[in-house]
Amino acid sequence: MEKGKIYIYTGDGHGKSPAALGRALQAADAGKKVVIIQFLKGGLVESEFLKRLEPEIKLFRFEKSDENYEELSEERKADEIRNIRNGVGFARKVLSTGECNLLILDEVLGLVEKEIISVEDLRGLLESKPDDMDVILTGIALSDDVCVLADEISRIETLKFKVW
Repeated sequence: MEKGKIYIYTGDGHGKSPAALGRALQAADAGKKVVIIQFLKGGLVESEFLKRLEPEIKLFRFEKSDENYEELSEERKADEIRNIRNGVGFARKVLSTGECNLLILDEVLGLVEKEIISVEDLRGLLESKPDDMDVILTGIALSDDVCVLADEISRIETLKFKVW
């Protein structure tokens, strides 16, 4: 049995979530089950493509607002925080039951940055990971305290070159 790892995709560049989705497609192609839980994505855009990938890849969002989290009033943010914490609770259930081979927590690092969950909350969540499950965390902000939770970190940056 291969030991599962914790991967982080971070950086200011675009492509963290697509990189995680690529890993999800590879896992599903190998006959594995994948659960993706998205946080702080804004807008309730349903992906017909991802729905067609079920049951191998299952996508979950717990936020109800169709606006970006940052644009919400304080009252609506409080509602969304409750929804987000439900999503974190669902992630805990997925980890404790081992119902997938790959769990992707998309933009979970933003939850730490916005202090919706603490690094200790994230550590506790990851400690319940079964030995053979891989977990991918994505997000822009990465602290040293979060770095030590990962087996491997990939930084995605946007580079601009001036063409002469």
